[in-house]
Amino acid sequence: GLTEKPPIVRKLFDLAVDIGWRRFLYQQRRGAWSPALLLWPVLNRLVAAKVTEKLGGRLHTAISGGAPLPAKIARVFLALGVPIIQGYGLTETSPVLAVNQVGDNLPESVGKPLAEIELAIGEENELLARGRPVMLGFWNRQAETAQVIDSEGWLHTGDIARIDAQGYLHITGRLKDIIVLANGEKVSPADMEMAIAADPLVEQVMVIGEGKPFLSAILVPAQEQWRVWMNELGRDPDAVANYHDQTIHRHLIERIGEQLHDFPGYAKICALTVIKEPWSIENGLLTPTLKTKRSEVLARYDKDVKQLYQGH
Repeated sequence: GLTEKPPIVRKLFDLAVDIGWRRFLYQQRRGAWSPALLLWPVLNRLVAAKVTEKLGGRLHTAISGGAPLPAKIARVFLALGVPIIQGYGLTETSPVLAVNQVGDNLPESVGKPLAEIELAIGEENELLARGRPVMLGFWNRQAETAQVIDSEGWLHTGDIARIDAQGYLHITGRLKDIIVLANGEKVSPADMEMAIAADPLVEQVMVIGEGKPFLSAILVPAQEQWRVWMNELGRDPDAVANYHDQTIHRHLIERIGEQLHDFPGYAKICALTVIKEPWSIENGLLTPTLKTKRSEVLARYDKDVKQLYQGH
């Protein structure tokens, strides 16, 4: 990986991402031109072109869907000249509702609605959709149809969203996944999980705390980064005891806190359990589309979770 390369190579890569991102913003008319952009032809030849060549050298557009694309990952690809765009849709909407365009790409969003699609934000910030691509209903299942399509023809997607002033759609979570704390505060775990997973130390994470006084997390570390971090802390990187060490947990909570600095005060991780085994389709903790099976994860680590809230 990049972490194993000499420092000069890592610095060159970081510089290519920095200048490439400025170039992308300039091309999108969201950033000003600067003399630093003159470095791009050299950085492209030394760094970016090698990445695009690894992808076949003729990639026109890369499309991401099915799960949120972390903005930091999108930024790296876009900075290196990989034209990745994110979209959003449902089977019930044939299937695309909104998508970014190569020339109009806000990577932290899923783009603007397609033609003949009407979007609205309903109660509890649920995304509603209406238009020709939206299904008429479930075949011979009128009761189920009535649950998702209201009398005005709006399809209730079950997704939490917002539409910004420029018309870009942002998906922020699922209604059914909302965590309600003991004090009544509501938290979208998906937002927090995406922010936490931006730390390269984190491979997988699930925020929990339904009905509890505070939020906790079940976390699977990225093994390579975990070993590096253990060495930095002066620990044996192979010691299983590290996963349960409370001092290490406190350090982890501090790192997580840095990732969540823009979140409200109640949306903080106060306790966690660290798991070595990654969640996968094979062990039943991920769906075929690689989404976390939240109830199965909770059931698998029920004992650990109960310990987190012991006395509360």
